Amino acid sequence: MLLPEYKYKAQRRLKIIRGQVGGIAKLVEDERYCLEILTQIAAIQEALRGVSKEIVRNHLETCVTDSIKKGNGEEHYQELTDIMFKLSR
Repeated sequence: MLLPEYKYKAQRRLKIIRGQVGGIAKLVEDERYCLEILTQIAAIQEALRGVSKEIVRNHLETCVTDSIKKGNGEEHYQELTDIMFKLSR
């Protein structure tokens, strides 16, 4: 479950990303310069990293913290380690 502050931030960023994706589709449709398209793709990737950061922070504050308090932290440590390596590819 997302805490309200993280949900708000993620939703705001995702709305921006949605617009950026539409912009890239238009650039492709208009056969714009490849580097212009790639620059916009890089901007979206960075924006998605920002969303990931908010979700990871939320996960740490909620699921992981609760699990550690209950003595079950090891499972979450492994899950988080695995996902962070997937995100960094």
